[in-house]
Amino acid sequence: MTSTILGIEDTPDFSTVTLHSRRGLYVGGLADSVTETTLRAAFLPFGPLKSVEMPRDYAKGTHRGFGFVEFELPDDAEEAIFNMDGSEIMGRAITVNLAQVDQQHKLGSAKPVWSTDEWFKEQAGTANEDEIIAQKELADADAKALKEKGAR
Repeated sequence: MTSTILGIEDTPDFSTVTLHSRRGLYVGGLADSVTETTLRAAFLPFGPLKSVEMPRDYAKGTHRGFGFVEFELPDDAEEAIFNMDGSEIMGRAITVNLAQVDQQHKLGSAKPVWSTDEWFKEQAGTANEDEIIAQKELADADAKALKEKGAR
C-alpha cells in the first residue's frame, strides 16, 4: 500500500515488526542470586538495553529461574546470543535465545481457566470440599455409633 502526499511517497515500514521480535531474548538457567541489575550488567556490553524482566514466583519470593532482555537493536541481540549462550553467570550455565511468543494462546481454547468453579475452588484451597464433607459425615456417624454403644 503506497500513497503519495505532496510528492512524498508514504510506504508503511513493516520491517519494524520483524525487527522488534528479534530484539527480545530469553535467558534461562539463572541462579537464585541473580538480580535484574546483575542481568542488565551482563548484557549491557552488547548494546543499549530497552528492558530487563525477571518473572517472580510470589509463593517463594524469588524469580522463576529465567528472564527476558530486550535490546534496542536486533544486531546487538544476535551478538549477545552468540557470546552469552552457554556462558556462566554466578556459577550457573545459562541458555540465551530469541524469546518466543507465548504458545499458550495457540492451544485453541477461547475459554479462560477461571470460568469454571473447579479453578476457584482450587485457588481458594477448597478443591476437595465434597471429599471433606463426606469425611465429616462419616466421622459424625462413627461418633453417633460410639455414643449409642456406650449408652447400652
